[in-house]
Amino acid sequence: MRKTERHFVEDGPNALRQIYKTVSPWKGVKNFVFIQIARYCPVLELKNWIYRRILHMKVGQDTAFGLMVMVDVFFPEKITIGRNTVIGYNTTILAHEYLIREYRLGEVIIGDEVMIGANTTILPGVTIGDGAVVAAGSVVYRDVEPGTFVGGNPLRVIERKNP
Repeated sequence: MRKTERHFVEDGPNALRQIYKTVSPWKGVKNFVFIQIARYCPVLELKNWIYRRILHMKVGQDTAFGLMVMVDVFFPEKITIGRNTVIGYNTTILAHEYLIREYRLGEVIIGDEVMIGANTTILPGVTIGDGAVVAAGSVVYRDVEPGTFVGGNPLRVIERKNP
């Protein structure tokens, strides 16, 4: 089960239509602009600088984000990524989800020396353990144990490394 905080909304339009009761529109605009710069930036250290200093993500040393990675626009500060991790091309990392009558927020924790394949979606409230590998195109909707190779949608264990 994912670790998310559930927040129910009052009568009225759906939770996403009420987003600016949750987060400042100016924060959203600022984050969007810097995330777009980072998505297209070929300089890995500049990307990490933007993520750490402007978006307040926790990003470990030597971590590399591929081209077009999309981090959560409204709550990037809820994302932690360990050292020497690779986040593949066009991966999406979400720390929020807005539904009809509720929204959910959850920390995303990605460990050290993790490999995330291209076009993966990581949902809020999950932890991916140290040394794990996530196959390209996967949807990570639950925790991944350290040293485990997972893939697919629905996510399944492909292989476990011996301790």
